[in-house]
Amino acid sequence: MLEDSGYYCVDNLPAMLLAEVAQFLAEAGHERVAVSVDARSAALGALPAQFGALAAKGVECRALFLEATAPVLLRRFSETRRRHPLAGAGLTLAEAIEAERRLLADVAALAHRVDTSHLQPRTLRGWVRELLAAGAGALTLTFESFAFRDGIPLDADWVLDARMLPNPHWAPELRELTGRDAAVARYLEAEPAVGRYLEDVRALLARWLPEIARESRSYVTVAIGCTGGRHRSVYLAERLAEAFGRDWRVLVRHRALAADVP
Repeated sequence: MLEDSGYYCVDNLPAMLLAEVAQFLAEAGHERVAVSVDARSAALGALPAQFGALAAKGVECRALFLEATAPVLLRRFSETRRRHPLAGAGLTLAEAIEAERRLLADVAALAHRVDTSHLQPRTLRGWVRELLAAGAGALTLTFESFAFRDGIPLDADWVLDARMLPNPHWAPELRELTGRDAAVARYLEAEPAVGRYLEDVRALLARWLPEIARESRSYVTVAIGCTGGRHRSVYLAERLAEAFGRDWRVLVRHRALAADVP
């Protein structure tokens, strides 16, 4: 997808060469470059320092970290019959996955994280396009709805639980709709508890987002969950995005609705 978007792509670059390769490609006239670095890379621990070196030279650099739950990774490796890059030395596949997770923990902290566990490739491509369109610089705030029955997304920085709010699912005429539909919005807006919930969350974020931005964080994901991830959490994510989109760069994602995409 990045190649189709006009990026010059480099696969599996040793981490300590990132700044050097970036300079070489810039001198060669490439303005947009995408580099993949994974657990196979030599000196992976050098990556944070390489990001710092690029920033010092005025190079805009953004990291995108793709992850998935252990059961999903186990299934993917089993289905594709691919060998895990850290397999060997007596490690089982499950042990290799956990070793990789520990190895990449410092990198994940620097990046915009995306939990790909239940995403269709088409949805992932769309989310990456949205991130690129948002640009770099100030903090990017992502509101993400999800279903608790699917588990808490790995990419969540803050997790909010909306399951105590009235559920449109139990209204037969609303069951097949989503939190994006006007009828569901009217149902929820008529409930005083929903208004109080929104006000409390707005006040919490308004108080602490400036503090987070001062810590030079580039990305914050606020995950809002309800039982099925289709009504309450979707509505709340949309309303919060509207409220904070006036002052912050905002993205909206709906995990349960994305599962419907063919």
